[in-house]
Amino acid sequence: MNVITATFNKTLKEFLREKSVLFWTIVWPIIWVFIDCFVFVSGAPKKVIPYIKGSITISMMTFALTLTGMANLPGNISRDKERGLLTKLKSMPVSPWKDFVGRILGLVTFPCFASILVMLTGLACGARFSGTIVSVFQSIIFFLIIFFASAGIGLIVGTSIRHVQGAVMTGVGISVVTASISGLFVPYWSLPSILQRFSQVYPVSSANAAIIYLLLGESYVGYNPLGINQVTTTTIILSFSLFVIGLVLYSKFCWRRE
Repeated sequence: MNVITATFNKTLKEFLREKSVLFWTIVWPIIWVFIDCFVFVSGAPKKVIPYIKGSITISMMTFALTLTGMANLPGNISRDKERGLLTKLKSMPVSPWKDFVGRILGLVTFPCFASILVMLTGLACGARFSGTIVSVFQSIIFFLIIFFASAGIGLIVGTSIRHVQGAVMTGVGISVVTASISGLFVPYWSLPSILQRFSQVYPVSSANAAIIYLLLGESYVGYNPLGINQVTTTTIILSFSLFVIGLVLYSKFCWRRE
């Protein structure tokens, strides 16, 4: 437990100290909430504007989670590799899973804080939701699925790239590109058919669509993302497959070979 606590504290403090991490994970999604809420809803009917803002807020909360998993996590891993910390840990009686659990707990705590700030910003801009208490708890499960998918990709990037800057920029690039082509930055119905299919298959956008569906309704998504095949195969299985692959690679290459 001491190892888990120490790794958790180290990971969280490093996130809070890094200005680039704070910008990309908190400031950047908040900027997008402001831009979208005051620029891209001007032509919509007044009665639906608060719910469109709610959809925008959910997408930016998802983006904050995505950036943390895909960019901050690999940067954290690469930083430890550059410092030789993982080499030192391997020479000590420290279990890889304890290091991993502490790292992931720190990773979960930080985006939760970031997502709350993004949500409060959206509410201050007039965002509203129409879901029930049950749908709120269901949405939290889908946010966790987003986290696992993003962390899985982040583990793969962090294991593959040694240097911090390369790992972070690769993660940011993957986050921004996939968000742009999967419907996080633009409405689903405005995407070409091939990207609509990608949006349904990509676990992050699929789970994000499920959250919007639960909290706002189908009209704010463009389709029903809660079909049994999409939820089980795409959203859940692919998300946890990415996470397991990332975990196996991290355990094998970061702890057994430098």
